[in-house]
Order: sequence, then C-alpha cells, then structure tokens
Amino acid sequence: MEISVKKCLRVLLVLGCLASVLAANGGPKTYIVHMAKSEMPAGFTSHEHWYASALKSVLSEEEEPSVLYNYDIAFHGFAARLNAAQAEELGKRNGILGIYPETVYELHTTRSPEFLGLESAESGLWPERANFGHDVVIGVLDTGVWPESLSFSDRGLGPVPSHWKGACETGTLFNASHCNKKLIGARFLSRGYEAAIGPINETAEFRSPRDQDGHGTHTASTAAGAVVVNADLVGYAKGTARGMATRARIAAYKVCWVGGCFSTDILAALDKAVADGVDVLSLSLGGGLEPYYRDSISLGTFGAMEKGVFVSCSAGNGGPDPISLSNVAPWITTVGAGTLDRDFPAYVELGNGINFTGVSLYHGRRGLPAGIKMPLVYFGSNTSAGSRSSTNLCFAGSLEPKLVAGKIVVCDRGISARVAKGQVVKSAGGVGMILANTDTSGEELVADCHLLPASAVGERHGDAIKRYIATTKNPTATINFGGTVLGIKPSPVVAAFSSRGPNLVNPEILKPDVIAPGLNILAAWSGVAGPTGLSDDRRRVKFNILSGTSMSCPHVSGIAALMKGAYPEWSPAAIKSALMTTAYTVDNSANNLEDSATGNASNPFDHGAGHVDPKKALNPGLIYDISADDYIEFLCSLNYTPAQINSLAKRHYTCRNTIRNPGDLNYPAFSAVFPVSDNATSDIVVKYTRTVTNVGAAGSHYTVNVTSSPVVAIDVQPKTLHFAKANEKQTYSVTFTAKPLPVLSGLIEASFGSLTWNDGVHSVRSPIAFIWQESDSQE
Repeated sequence: MEISVKKCLRVLLVLGCLASVLAANGGPKTYIVHMAKSEMPAGFTSHEHWYASALKSVLSEEEEPSVLYNYDIAFHGFAARLNAAQAEELGKRNGILGIYPETVYELHTTRSPEFLGLESAESGLWPERANFGHDVVIGVLDTGVWPESLSFSDRGLGPVPSHWKGACETGTLFNASHCNKKLIGARFLSRGYEAAIGPINETAEFRSPRDQDGHGTHTASTAAGAVVVNADLVGYAKGTARGMATRARIAAYKVCWVGGCFSTDILAALDKAVADGVDVLSLSLGGGLEPYYRDSISLGTFGAMEKGVFVSCSAGNGGPDPISLSNVAPWITTVGAGTLDRDFPAYVELGNGINFTGVSLYHGRRGLPAGIKMPLVYFGSNTSAGSRSSTNLCFAGSLEPKLVAGKIVVCDRGISARVAKGQVVKSAGGVGMILANTDTSGEELVADCHLLPASAVGERHGDAIKRYIATTKNPTATINFGGTVLGIKPSPVVAAFSSRGPNLVNPEILKPDVIAPGLNILAAWSGVAGPTGLSDDRRRVKFNILSGTSMSCPHVSGIAALMKGAYPEWSPAAIKSALMTTAYTVDNSANNLEDSATGNASNPFDHGAGHVDPKKALNPGLIYDISADDYIEFLCSLNYTPAQINSLAKRHYTCRNTIRNPGDLNYPAFSAVFPVSDNATSDIVVKYTRTVTNVGAAGSHYTVNVTSSPVVAIDVQPKTLHFAKANEKQTYSVTFTAKPLPVLSGLIEASFGSLTWNDGVHSVRSPIAFIWQESDSQE
C-alpha cells in the first residue's frame, strides 16, 4: 500500500507557521512554562516563589503577573499570560525547559460489556481479587458529569479508597453532596479557557463539574458506570447498562467547554488527578501532532506514567484518511474504534419496490403515513463522488421549502453534523430524510436519534437511490424502522471514522495500539441536553447512543481498571502489553477484521494489535514491560536535544544509549522502517531486540511463529524460550531483511506481518508493520 507523507507534512508545517504568526502578533496570550524543578536557586522558599520571580523578571513595573496555574506533580512549571516578546525573553532564563503556546484540543466524539465477555460477576471468569475494579480510581478528563444519573449510584460500594486525596469542588448547581462512593471526586478547570475566551457564560454552560454537554457523562459511565436495568434510548438498545469496571470509582475533571479543551486546563487536570490518587486516566480528546516534548498531553501523561498511572486516549476520528492519529506517545494506550454485533435497521422502500437497509434511532410522534410512499428528491448528482454543494449536503438555509415540503430528501453525509441535516430538512417542511454516505465513509453506518423519520445508508445504497431518482419521473419512498437487532455479522468491523496510522511523529512505534467498541454505544447522558445535542432538540433522555473513538477509549480505561484490580503491582506498560498481545484480528464470521470504509481486510495501521479481549488479557502468559527510564532512552534514540529530553524527564538526564534505534523500545508491536536510496539494489537489514517477562506458570516453554511479507525475511533468535520460574525475563532478537522496494517521492510503501510466541496455552501475538521510505539523505 502507498501512503502520502509529504502532503501531511505540508499541512502540519502550514498549521505550525500559522500558529507562530498568531503568537507573534497581538496582545498577551497563554503560555505553558516548563521549569526544571531541581534547579531552583537557593533563597527561594518554594517553587511557586521561584516561578513568580521568573515571571516578574520579564514584565514591566506596571504589569501584574497573571499566573493561571502552578503545576507540581505530573508536570513542573506554570501557565501565564505573556506577549510573544516576553515569552521569548523568559525562555532565556536559567531553569526554563521550554515555553509552549496554548493549544486547543477537541473531543473525539449496554451492548458492549456482553460483546466483550464481561456480562456478569456470576460468570466466574474474572478473578475474585479483581472485584470488578473495586478501589481502582478512574480519572476522566472530559465535559464533566451528571451526578444524578443512576450510572453513578454507589449502592453496594464500600468506603472511598484510603489512597484517595481528591475533592468534590462546588460551583453552579454542584456541591460536595453530589459526590458519593462511586463518584468520589469532581473538579472543573477553566482558567485557560476563560483567559482565552472570556468569562464563562453561565446561561450556556455550568461553571462547575456539572456536564451540560453529555459527552463526559457518557464516557465516565462507559468506563465504570454502575449496573442499571431497563436502560434504553427511546426504546432502542433496551437492556441492562453497565460500565466496564462496575465497582471502580470515578473522578471527573471538567476540562472541555463550549469553546474547546485548552491545554493549560488539561495539564492542570492531569497534575491534580495524579496528586489526587487516580490509578487510570481516560482522555477522549486530542488534536494535531507535535513532537513529544511540545505536546501537552504527551508531557502530562509521561508524568502520570512515572507515577504508575495507566493512560488511555482516543485515537481520533480522522479516518479513513491515513496518518490521521492523535495521542501517539508510546506511554499512552491509543485506542481506535470498532463496531458491536448490534444494529438498528431502518428500511428504505422505493416506489419501484426495491428495499435498502440503513440505520436509525428515530422514534417520534411524527411518523410517515402508513402504507403511503412520499415524493423523493435529491439536489445533487447521482453518485457519491458527485457535487459537494450546500443543497446536496443539506446545509442550514440551503433548501427551498417549496421544493422540499411534504417530501423525503436525500442528503449527503459530510461537513455538517448528521442530525443537523435532518433539522434543516424538517425546518424546510420535509417529512423524512435519507442520509447517504459518500466515498469518505463508505459502508459504515452510524445510527442517530433524528428529529424526523430518517435512515442512514451506505455509499452503494445511496448511489442506487440517487440513480433511481435521476431515472424516474415521479420517484417515491418510505422508511420503516426495525428496532434493535443483535448478532450482526461480521463484527467487529473497524469504524471508517477511526483514525489511522502510520505514526508520523516516529513510525518505529506502531499506532493505534488496539481498537474497542466505539460505534453506536449506549451510556448515561446529561439531563439538560437532547440526544442530538441540537439546541432545538427538547427531548430529555437518561441514556444516549454515541459513536466515536471517544466511546472506544473509556472501554479500554475500564478494562485497564479491571486489570489493575487483578494485578495492582503491574506497570502501565505491562497492562498495555497484556491488552495488545491478546487482542484478536478475526471477526465473528471467522474472517480477518474488515475495514468498513472499504469493505476490505483491515491492517495494523487501522486496528493496531487488534480488538481488545479482556478475558484473555487477564492471562497473557508473557508481557513486554517498559520503565520510565526506558522511555527516556527511547527519546535519546530520536536524537532529541538534551533540553528536549529533559522536558519530559523533568531533570537533567545523561543518555546511556541503551536504545540505539527507536524500534528497540520494548514495545509489544514491531514497526520495521527501511530507508531506501535511489537505485538501491542491496537488501536492507533492521534488527530489534525485545525482552519478555513470564507472568504465567513456572516451566513454560514457548516457540515462535512469524508471518511476513514476500519481500521481507524474518529471523528470530532464539526460536524457543524456556522459563524456569514466574517473573523470569528472556531476551530475543528479530532481524528483518527487506528487498529495496522503489518508493516515489513523498510516499511510503507498507506491508504487514506478525510474530507470535506460543506455549500451547497462550498465544502472545505482536503485529508487525514493514515501512519503506526515502532515506534521510534524499529528503
């Protein structure tokens, strides 16, 4: 497969230049100032005193210091308002590791426990000592929480864990009594947001941990919501709702507001969460790609990892485009999205008698007339690759009521929100909508709780409906709704929106790590938002169905809490390793996982190691462990400067060069990068080493099996591993010998394989990506 890299690099460079121009002009802006805590000069009584002095040194006598936050645990430094010249001058002071302008991140927005095999405590398949995550604390950085939801009931839970040091902050319609033994902490962090946007408009959002959006309530309950019977969304997905770790505790950190999620607030939340005592962090948000030493999430989560906190982040919703990932640091578990085996069919019946199956969550009093087909219109060309006008995309104000009234309108998916298109049709007098996928989304179907009768159909069906309209004098149609259907095959399927690799920051680290359920997920919801999130939606529901890697991330966060409960001594890397090496790549039809965007088999750039399997992750056999110093040595291998390395290490660190190639990090996946020169004819050799730890029985004996590309030979030494005792470590090497494939300028070539250690009980599988790219000397 070919992937364009230079196009993506040009976009990143333009964005970076734009950010620099914006920072260089105008008045004060917010900056994060990274300090070397250990270099505090004598004479200062505290680090805060030192930080304040450093800030004052670049201000005029008339200016008052504007410090938004002091960071002390996961990150060291402060956030302040400065102009560009002051920021540049401050960067020259001793003890400053870096100065980073504010970054705005965005959100990546019942059946899943059963699908993952976590249906009940009575199944006996989860160890008693795990206790479904009891006393494990999951910190959720999002839009806050709706504490009245039954998903946050503390019935049956014991006392708050003794290691918890957090707080339940008060604010608009939120006080300490809203916390309990399930929701044990809630904070809101808005100083960065308010410094950039202005004071919070409390008529539009709560200046408190309370969630007016619903996204944070949904993600928190997905990770660790209590068992709630008779949950549903307007009759769909009816059943028992539960989070992944039903007895884990939740701490909500509200960092996302109407204007976005600001890096200063995110960093403050990470710092407070680690100090509060969280065991797992869940971040369903992200932004563009930056080097690890400049990315606020990478910096803050590195500090969390050092304290033993497992971090799960959403991969992003930029798929199916390649190189669209967020949150790619190797100490983060990057989660893509797959489907469940549940669907919500809505059948489009055309006037010629042909039927097409789509999906919908519509349930309202305004239905289509029974047994009567309504006029059908479309205001674009008759294929998904056709026009991209405002009318065929059904933008606000684009539809003329005289052409739409009393008719079903076909709208192309894209750019504006799916549910907003239905609102436009309804406002223009339309009686129904068919939402047609374009080539971007392919055959992926996302169900929505529309405001009018509607069905979303795949690209092929959408094209067929458009051809029918174009070739029929008086086209008509109706929509019939099929409720909830289980046992869908194939599943899981990689969601088209799920962001894809390769990892542009450093391709030697294969990302995403895993996929988890992220399409049409039922979970708790805010009491002040309708299920569409539109201002005109006056419906109020206790549960909602959403899609996105925002939904897949908390699944993994909750599973990690279960793992932490079972193995409290395991490091974050050990938990990640268990999740990755036990993930599966075969669907419920016994075929390779499929990419819903193309209908073809997916690959590790789409699904990483595969779909998580929590039961198997409990007993992985072998793990690939990584320490904080290992990660720092990995940074050394990237040829970062001492200052850049120190920004993550938070201290002066002398590289020992124990990792000479980024691919030598003890990661549970391989990405062999082959640099290609013009007219090269010689084989290219890349060699990596790995160390595995036996977490299974003493006396285990493993043999290796590899699958490869026809143009890559793989040699593993040794080919067998014998572990005389538990927790014993063994090291092996892998040599990849590749033919020098021709690579066009600005493109990479890629293919895939796998390496599996098997002892007859455990299959410890690592995906392999083979990447051919231009050598540095030619770029």
